[in-house]
Amino acid sequence: MKKLLTVTIVVLLFIAACNAFDSPWGHDFYVDVDGEEFGGPFGWVLGVLLAGGGLLVGAVVVVCVAILVGLLFAGLGMLVVFGLAAVGVALAAALSPLLLPLAIVIGLVWYFNRRGRQRAAAMKEAAV
Repeated sequence: MKKLLTVTIVVLLFIAACNAFDSPWGHDFYVDVDGEEFGGPFGWVLGVLLAGGGLLVGAVVVVCVAILVGLLFAGLGMLVVFGLAAVGVALAAALSPLLLPLAIVIGLVWYFNRRGRQRAAAMKEAAV
């Protein structure tokens, strides 16, 4: 597969070079800049430079967009976490009046249980 890939790349580069230098098939290479046509070797050089500049601008744009998308996704993740925390706090605040009777019962059980432990501890000290 490596040999086939190498041969394919060499053949494609040969075809591109033949088309660029305009000799084997007689195709003319023209570049149009603001209505002015440039042909021949100068047109070829100008076309390569302009295409390379376009590729460079495209690469810079792709890198900037990748950074922006990464920051956007990170920010959205933080917003989701904070949003879920806010929903949890709001839900707890909305349910707290409904849980008041349960909190009273739990408080009374805790109070009587604590009072019983204190009485048992006092009885143990009095016995010593």
